[in-house]
Amino acid sequence: MPVKKDLQEETKSNPRFEEARKKIIGIDRQRFGIGTLSEKTVHAILKNYYEPDEDRQEIPIGNFVADIYSDGEIIEIQTRQFNKLRDKLAAFLPLYPVTIVYPIPREKYLIWIDEESGECSPRRKSPAKGNPYLTFEELYKIKMFLKDPNLRLRIVLLDMEEYRLLNGWSKDKKKGSSRFDRIPSRLVEEISVDCIQDYMQFVPYDLPEEFSSKQFAKSAHIPVALARTVLNILTFTETVERIGKQGNMILYRVNEG
Repeated sequence: MPVKKDLQEETKSNPRFEEARKKIIGIDRQRFGIGTLSEKTVHAILKNYYEPDEDRQEIPIGNFVADIYSDGEIIEIQTRQFNKLRDKLAAFLPLYPVTIVYPIPREKYLIWIDEESGECSPRRKSPAKGNPYLTFEELYKIKMFLKDPNLRLRIVLLDMEEYRLLNGWSKDKKKGSSRFDRIPSRLVEEISVDCIQDYMQFVPYDLPEEFSSKQFAKSAHIPVALARTVLNILTFTETVERIGKQGNMILYRVNEG
């Protein structure tokens, strides 16, 4: 799979990210094709982006292994299933500051792989677009740790190519298919939550003084179901507070305190 010129130009805006990307993917790997890539490329690239020194990666601490341990701090790269972090967080947080890095595809191009021939389809842009609010679906799984002063969060918005195997159950073999790998092409933005007050950045500016989950969803440009999850977390972090009901709708306001 040759390197596409537009992807090369995109990644030049962040030299450190490009260096981590080259280290994991490699020019030869790109030349010889997708079959030589790891199935956890996003995780590996981000690990090398945040800590290029391999002596500080995969460090045993107690009964667990930290993705990165450097200068008394831990970084965990988690691409999904935050519930699997609970035991680690329970062990690490009393002892060290822990930063969870969570990548989200901002723009995604889909490429389908024929399992028999190994041929890849032309890449096509997915209509779905990622946003930082998707993080809250994962944060709900570790809600009990969110007020810990040692817990930090880094949301990383990435443009990427996603390779999927044509092995699904539908006629075109796409529905129910397996994801083979995701290859980041550009780091778009990093959003930091270093303390509980930083959750305020997720409250849209144009909300009325009292608002419902529907109004929050409209202002944040997200589905109402996701808005309810976001508000559940923002209420827990005391960023917003529930003030009553209007019919069946719960009303909220920003906690100025």
